[in-house]
Amino acid sequence: MPSTLLDTCEFREEIRKSRFITLAGPISSPAEAQQFIERHSDLAATHNCWAWKIGQQYRSSDDGEPGGTAGRPILAAIEAQDCDQVVVLVIRWYGGIQLGTGGLARAYGGGANKCLQQAEKRRLVSRVDLRCSCTFSELALLKLRVAEVDGLVLDEQFTANGVDVQIAIGEAHIEPLQRQLADLSRGRILLERT
Repeated sequence: MPSTLLDTCEFREEIRKSRFITLAGPISSPAEAQQFIERHSDLAATHNCWAWKIGQQYRSSDDGEPGGTAGRPILAAIEAQDCDQVVVLVIRWYGGIQLGTGGLARAYGGGANKCLQQAEKRRLVSRVDLRCSCTFSELALLKLRVAEVDGLVLDEQFTANGVDVQIAIGEAHIEPLQRQLADLSRGRILLERT
């Protein structure tokens, strides 16, 4: 199951006198990826190479390095770490020693890989929005059951008869949760898709 990053992370290394700084961060849109790249790029550096991936969308840039030696290896590292909704920027200051195309690909891909390996991650869970109604006394148990299946309580509206609740849970958990809530409420709590 794919993961995204909890926060921005950084990895630094020197390879044959060239300095590399790798920065990675979570994103939710191509515009956010571009903002991350613009905010963290160093215009004094020799190259600012990057890649990002959001679902089936992805982009990469070699920023003047030989074609396919920077952006694609960074993107391959994102995919190898099973990451999604992630941007990775590798900044290079040339140290005077040629690395060759293989060396460049290893340096850019390896830096991205090491940065993503050490980053704190969270799993990306696809959730379905549902709604239901319960009594005041059932609300705490309903929230507990939703939390047990890694679900979210999106909204609560208190009414004269109880509480209208909007939740989001994974598709695989809908049926078991429905059974639990029906048992809890003697069949009164019914989950409906929104």
